[in-house]
Amino acid sequence: MNIVFTLSVYIVRQFALAVLGMLLALSGLVAMFDFIELLRRSASLPDATFGIVSQIALLRLPYIAMQILPFAVLLGGILCFWRLTRSSELIVARASGISAWEFLAAPTLFAMLLGVIATVAISPVSSVMLARAETMENAYLRSSGGPLALNGGQLWLRQSDRVLNPQGVAIIHAYGVQLKGEQLSAKDVSVFRLDGSDKLLARIEATQATLASGAWQLDNARTIRPDQLPDVPQQIEMPTDLTVNRVQESFASPDTFSVWALPGFIELLERSGFSAIRHRLQFQTLLALPLLCGTMSLLAAGFSMRPARRGGVARMIGSGVVAGFALFVVSKVAEEFGQSGALPPALAAWAPAVAGLLLSLALLLHLEDG
Repeated sequence: MNIVFTLSVYIVRQFALAVLGMLLALSGLVAMFDFIELLRRSASLPDATFGIVSQIALLRLPYIAMQILPFAVLLGGILCFWRLTRSSELIVARASGISAWEFLAAPTLFAMLLGVIATVAISPVSSVMLARAETMENAYLRSSGGPLALNGGQLWLRQSDRVLNPQGVAIIHAYGVQLKGEQLSAKDVSVFRLDGSDKLLARIEATQATLASGAWQLDNARTIRPDQLPDVPQQIEMPTDLTVNRVQESFASPDTFSVWALPGFIELLERSGFSAIRHRLQFQTLLALPLLCGTMSLLAAGFSMRPARRGGVARMIGSGVVAGFALFVVSKVAEEFGQSGALPPALAAWAPAVAGLLLSLALLLHLEDG
């Protein structure tokens, strides 16, 4: 059997045990603090029992694990490579003529495989469980009523207007939004109907509106057209492709959507006139997760394979941890720029991972060929 293959299998086994152990430890630690925070918030709420709080914390656990994964790869990788270096196993391997690039290929591929599994398999489970957790949190731990209680009950919507103009849109503004079963009701509703060039065709003022069965039911609605007197109040039915679930989902956190559901939902949001920047950013972040995990494994190797006889090992390992958290800060700053529209979502999601990859490759080149 090829010695490089044998060594790679041995190293990837040690790497996998260290990363998975670190993932369990970090996820458990963060989940514990999250549970304590939920208990604090539920202290004055009689309906939020210990069982409800425990269920919310458990439902959030897969989401926490996905957020922790890159750091588990970094810290687990540092622990693994430091142990192998301290026991001189990597030193002997490199002295026998095996390049660091050869025995690091397997751990890097394993880290990227973890990222792929998290993206394609764990994210659907995480999104469903997180959505359930947020629903329970809105019901038991918050008094705001959930995502539809916006700006004092105000709601802005945009939809295609098939009645006046197939190319036009209808912009709806409503107060006092309430969700009653499968119906959405609102008061003091204004509907602005625009043509394809954004010219105002008509304005509708209604005392109340109800969204159900593929149409808006506008009560006591007066239609006002340019240079004309207002129509008498009447009931108007305005067709729509929006549903209560779609309206709710448009205000839900992007984290509650899996990588498989995001493309279709982004298209729906943009067709309905909602901003899809946050969802595009979340989609690109999920796609970049495998590269980020691979980057963290190389970063761990670059900061932990220094021979102990050279000294400064503790400083190098500490520098690796600092570099990992600095990469986290950079990714969060890029995310804020992406959400504000200052950066394209793809650039905001991929730039930190690519920057970290270049840094780790530079470190390994210096270590190997230095």
